[in-house]
Amino acid sequence: LLSWNSTLINIGIFAFSLALLFQLVTLPVEFNASRRAIQILSEGGLLTEEEVPMARHVLFAAALTYVAAALSTFLQLLRLILLFGGNRRD
Repeated sequence: LLSWNSTLINIGIFAFSLALLFQLVTLPVEFNASRRAIQILSEGGLLTEEEVPMARHVLFAAALTYVAAALSTFLQLLRLILLFGGNRRD
């Protein structure tokens, strides 16, 4: 039974690692999308010169939510590794 539990825990840690990898790959894509959105909104005349800095600020804050999610996932993964990885007392 302990061997089966260890296998499941290792699979969970591996899956969590894949989720973190996906989030890290997504970060530059999100920041690039925010940059392109500002450019499109500005060139399309949808924002005034006064609104551009505010929109840039909002889109940057939105992109930072991806950073926060990746950091949260990293810390959770670290917690799982510290709890279940390494030296076991089984």
